[in-house]
Amino acid sequence: MPAYTYRCKVCGEVFTRRYSFNEKPDVVVCPNGHTEVVRVFRPPVVVFKGSGFYITDHGNGGGRKNTPQKQKTESSPPQNKGSKQKAKAEAN
Repeated sequence: MPAYTYRCKVCGEVFTRRYSFNEKPDVVVCPNGHTEVVRVFRPPVVVFKGSGFYITDHGNGGGRKNTPQKQKTESSPPQNKGSKQKAKAEAN
């Protein structure tokens, strides 16, 4: 059975009313007798059951591994081996 939550504009009362599937909610009256009510929308309750909802459950190897990444250190730009050999030849 669907349940709808309403809030009364006059007194501020929040209440829930259940309807059968055959019934249409035409006129809704709050428990204090007021007819000026608005429907309150609430997020649905979702429960994930079973496998496949976690990073470790998906795919072959699971998710990302928690290994620390190497940090790059600033150093001089790499030199070409050919330029080192030229520098040695010029020094001799």
